[in-house]
Amino acid sequence: MDITWLGHSCFRVRSRDASVITDPVHKGWGTGKLEANIVTVSHGHGGHNNPGDVEGSPLVLTGPGEYECKDVLIQGIATSHDGERGEGRGRNIVFLLEVEGLFICHLGDIGHVPTSEQVAALGNVDILMVPVGGGSTIDSGKAVETVRLLEPKLVLPMHFHDADQRPDLEPVDRFLRESGVKEVLPQSRLTVTRSSLPQDTQVVLLERRRS
Repeated sequence: MDITWLGHSCFRVRSRDASVITDPVHKGWGTGKLEANIVTVSHGHGGHNNPGDVEGSPLVLTGPGEYECKDVLIQGIATSHDGERGEGRGRNIVFLLEVEGLFICHLGDIGHVPTSEQVAALGNVDILMVPVGGGSTIDSGKAVETVRLLEPKLVLPMHFHDADQRPDLEPVDRFLRESGVKEVLPQSRLTVTRSSLPQDTQVVLLERRRS
């Protein structure tokens, strides 16, 4: 299985039989052609909710529940887009994907550290896609706290100030520093199997794929 970061909170997860796009950004962000079997949308903001730009007649998931498509099991868990039980920005859906025996959690634009009930519902997380740039979601400090709660093997930062995109957000450097990561080399994609998972939590910084 391999994972590519397409910018902001958008990743492509590709297995032998399926392709998943999370929180699809607009094609204008330079992602080029997007095609998938499954699309997950955590909330309705424009930078996360462009399933119409994804080709392949995908199954589009926007709410809580349990789903299955192309041997991918998906669980949507309702959270809040703010720290006020959704009163400020509404709800956010966290998606847990089981792909080739690996559990991948995409936190979307979660606005709070997960509750104990939500942590229990997620169970064992192998790969965590976590927002770190603040703004309409958690900042680096709360992201670090979330990582400690969920104890994933691999952490993929997302939703941060990236070169020419989203200057209103914090850069990823602050999250890396607060996570105790002294040096990490960006890589173009993550290729992973269950047997290749590290024993201790590691941060993987992906380069944004450009068209």
